Amino acid sequence: MTTKEYINIVWFKRDLRLHDNEAVFNALNSKEKTLFLYVFEPILLNDKNYSERHFNFIKQSLEDLNKNLETFNTSVLCVNGNIIEVFQKILDFYRIKCIYSHQETGVAVTFDRDKKIKRFTRNNLINWKENINNGIQRGIDNRKGWTNQWYEYITKPLLKIEDTNYSVLSFSEIKDLETHFDITNLETETSKFFQKGGRKTAIRYLKSFIEERHNGYMYNISKPEESRFTCSRLSPYFAWGNLSTREVYQTVYNIKKDGNKRHINAFLSRLRWQAHFTQKFEMEFEMEYRNLNKGFDKLNKKISEQYIESWEKGMTGIPIVDACMRCLSHTGYLNFRMRALIVSFFTHHLWQPWQKSACHLSRVFLDFEPGIHFPQLQMQAGVTGINTIRIYSPIKNSKELDPDGIFIKKWVEELAHIPKEHIHEPYNMTPLEQQLNKMIIGKDYPSPIVDIKKARKKASDLLWNLKKDPIVKAEGLKIVIKHNTD
Repeated sequence: MTTKEYINIVWFKRDLRLHDNEAVFNALNSKEKTLFLYVFEPILLNDKNYSERHFNFIKQSLEDLNKNLETFNTSVLCVNGNIIEVFQKILDFYRIKCIYSHQETGVAVTFDRDKKIKRFTRNNLINWKENINNGIQRGIDNRKGWTNQWYEYITKPLLKIEDTNYSVLSFSEIKDLETHFDITNLETETSKFFQKGGRKTAIRYLKSFIEERHNGYMYNISKPEESRFTCSRLSPYFAWGNLSTREVYQTVYNIKKDGNKRHINAFLSRLRWQAHFTQKFEMEFEMEYRNLNKGFDKLNKKISEQYIESWEKGMTGIPIVDACMRCLSHTGYLNFRMRALIVSFFTHHLWQPWQKSACHLSRVFLDFEPGIHFPQLQMQAGVTGINTIRIYSPIKNSKELDPDGIFIKKWVEELAHIPKEHIHEPYNMTPLEQQLNKMIIGKDYPSPIVDIKKARKKASDLLWNLKKDPIVKAEGLKIVIKHNTD
């Protein structure tokens, strides 16, 4: 009987890169032969937070990974199936010494899956090494000293894969394994609207941001149209791990000059805030479905399927909101201010629970990152008890950030011919003006589904009053103590 060969496995999840990837670095520098593995799991393929655009991005990233691995004479084994069943099948042919992966700050189903993996590896005498991801720490009870620890992590030397003589499963060995699995077809349709996945494309975006685009970063960061060019556009490459935060931080930090310090420092501060919210979610995973501050469970919001559908389809009758929702549907990207605005409109003006917006937004955001997504939703919904309640005025933001209606006209095509003096509030046109502009409100474009001023006042009164509630205050104090980084 032939003795099975020992191998190590790099299990890719949201870390689809070779460079500055601790799991890859440690596996390749071990004494065992390495197999690279990605599993398209039914728990994610069917999860309410994921959509086809995410899996297309992942497939593009894996294709890019495979091109980089050609020099190693290997590729990623990409299969469909339950992860434990996949590992069990691999055990039919090899003995698994160690599985390398990163600690994933994911949704509930991935957290539950990882607990099962822990039992599986223990029962099968397999070592599972999970590495810290982008400085996020698991198992800590408070955030004391966290900021300094994060800066220490983010400034450490990058982990580089420079040799090609590592011990890996060869192409032929991968081909043999593939005959026993349901192999994933990595082909995707090209789209002019969505950013393409993969490290090669990520580096191109990073390079153009460094060389040119960052010069308009602070000027245009909140503008819905201009920000599409001058913001980094790196968020999907962070979310799916084509780039590490550490690599981008160090690369961008090193280009600071007299003329661009303000822009660069603003960008770097956002990398820290990104880690801050991810760490909060790591420690408060119930934020996926429950209010962080339990005092806000008292909010009574009657669910309106009509409101929700109008919001999702970009048919609320408020041009800037509709433009944002349609833009998201088509491209998967929206800048931070507009993301805050559409959540504020949903939770405050439409008075809907933030949970009813969560899954739709996670599906349309190409850069869906649970550690950012859920904390931001709750902050914008005003249910943390520790953040200032911000009820964004859609009209004020529209006039200030898209004064000529360029963004609105681009995405709400039925308003493309409306003069800019009416573009922000077309419903205020007189009947004669509607006829002259060939735009009958309620027919050619919806009437507003809510009275913005009345809805804002109602939300403001209720939220500010509830913020004074003893339970909200007590819960808020607990949150502050737990997440204070001093």
